[in-house]
Amino acid sequence: MKTKNIPFQTVSWDNIPREEHPGETGTSWWQTLQLGGLRVRLVEYSKGYKADHWCQKGHVVHCLDGEFVSEMEDGNQFILTKGMTYVVSDELSSHRSVSANGVKLLIIDGNFLKLQS
Repeated sequence: MKTKNIPFQTVSWDNIPREEHPGETGTSWWQTLQLGGLRVRLVEYSKGYKADHWCQKGHVVHCLDGEFVSEMEDGNQFILTKGMTYVVSDELSSHRSVSANGVKLLIIDGNFLKLQS
């Protein structure tokens, strides 16, 4: 897999449009920066948010503010609060996010999280 070099750059999130994504309940808003095979997102979940799907994609998820639960399809749950991070490679879990009171996250994913054999 060939990756592109990413030159030094600063990001002003104020200049990146917000996209609305409805959940099973509540709403998420994404601001997305795509850099070749790397995607960096600032994501907010509304109060009462529950994802509308089980995700198998790998992520680095850092909680900037608030709290959310990462539910696993097998029933396990992990509570993440401000300052906490989770990391998982592609296809290693089925997970979805739930937030009772809203949360702001930095989510990074891309080719570097593809399952290695």
